[in-house]
Amino acid sequence: MKKLALHWQILIALILSILFGIFFTNYVQYVTWMGVIFLRALRMIIVPLIFSSIVSGVTGIGSAKNLGRMSIKTFSYYIMTSLFAIFTGLFVVNLVKPGVGADLGLSSMVEGLDASAESFGQTLINIIPNNIIESMARGDMLSIIFFAILFGFFATRVKSSFRLPIEKTFNAIFEVMMQVTMFVIKFTPFGIFGIVSGLVAEHADNLLPIFSRMGIYMLCVLGALCIHAFIILPLLVRVIGKSNPIKHAKGMTVPLLTAFSTSSSNATLPLTMEAVEKNSGVSTKTTGFVLPLGATINMDGTALYECVAALFIAQAYGIELSLLQQGIVVLTALLASIGAAGIPMAGLVIITIILTAVGLPLEGVGLILAVDRILDMFRTTVNVWSDSCGAVIIAKSEGEVLKV
Repeated sequence: MKKLALHWQILIALILSILFGIFFTNYVQYVTWMGVIFLRALRMIIVPLIFSSIVSGVTGIGSAKNLGRMSIKTFSYYIMTSLFAIFTGLFVVNLVKPGVGADLGLSSMVEGLDASAESFGQTLINIIPNNIIESMARGDMLSIIFFAILFGFFATRVKSSFRLPIEKTFNAIFEVMMQVTMFVIKFTPFGIFGIVSGLVAEHADNLLPIFSRMGIYMLCVLGALCIHAFIILPLLVRVIGKSNPIKHAKGMTVPLLTAFSTSSSNATLPLTMEAVEKNSGVSTKTTGFVLPLGATINMDGTALYECVAALFIAQAYGIELSLLQQGIVVLTALLASIGAAGIPMAGLVIITIILTAVGLPLEGVGLILAVDRILDMFRTTVNVWSDSCGAVIIAKSEGEVLKV
C-alpha cells in the first residue's frame, strides 16, 4: 500500500486538530505535549543547521566578488518584496478603511511591549555579537548569521591546506544536520496536531465574537496577503526567475503548512531548506546563504500586516494620517520587519515601534490583540513563501538549472 504523502498527512492533522480543539477541549491537555516536543526538536537543530549551512554556502560561493554579488541580489530581493507587500497593504487598508466605526471595546493596555522594542539602529549594533557562543545559546539569528558569513569568508582566504579541511568539515556537518532534519520532519503531523488543537481550544469560546467584531479588518489583512502571495510573488518567480511558480508551490507544501501551524519562520527553516533543495533543485550553496538570511530579515507578511494594523488603529481612533505619516509607517514597517524575530507574536512588538513613530496610542495594540495569533499564522506562511521564491529567483540568476 502506497504511503500517504507528508503534506496530506499534515493537512489531515490540521483538520483533525481543529475538530479536536473544538469538541474535546477538556482533553487537549493530553496532546499538547506533542507540539511542545516538536517545536523543541526544530529549535534544537536551527543553530547548528544555520551556522553549518552558511559557512558551507559562503565557502562554496568562493571569492569576495561572488559573495558580494550574491549578497546584493539577496538584499535587493528582500527589500523589493517587502516594499511590494507594504504598499499592497497600504492600498487595501486605504481602500476599505476597516477601522472606521470599529468596536473599541476590545482595546486594552498591553504591558511590557514598548519596553521590549528596540530601535533599528540598536538592532544593527546587536548584529555584532559580544560573545558568539552566548549568541548561539540565546538563538540570536542576526549575530549567528553575521559571524558565520565572516567565518566562511575568511576560511576562503587561508592556505588550501587549512581551507579544504574546513570546507569538508562544514559540508559534512551540514549533511548530518539535514539528516537530523529529515528525521524530525517525519513527526510533523503529530507536532502540528498538538500545537493547533491547543490553540483552537484556547480560543474556542470566543471565535465567533472575534470574527464578527474584527471581520472586516481580518479580511483586509488576508486579502492583501493573498494579493502578495498569489499574484506578486508568482509573477516575480515567472518573470525574473523564469521558473514555474505552480511547480515550486507544490514542492513547498510541507514547509508552508508547517509555517501556518507553528507561526514561526525560524522553526520552519529546516523544512524550507530541505524542500527548496530537493523539490525545486536549488543548490546547497544558494539555500545555505539565502534562506537563513530570509528567515531572519525577510518578513513580507509581517511588514504588510504591520502597515494594515497601524492604519486600522489610526482609523479606529479617528486619527487621519497624512501622506508623510503614511510614508513614515512604510519606512518604519520595512526597517522594523528586518529586525523582527521569526517567532510567534513578534509582530506585536514591532507594531509598538510603528505606533510610536507616527504618534498613535500604544493602547491601540489591545484592539488587534484578539485576532493577532490567527493572522500570525497567515503572515508567517507568506514570509516563508517569499523566502523560498527568493531562493529560486537568485539561484536562476546565478545560472543554476532548477527542477521548476
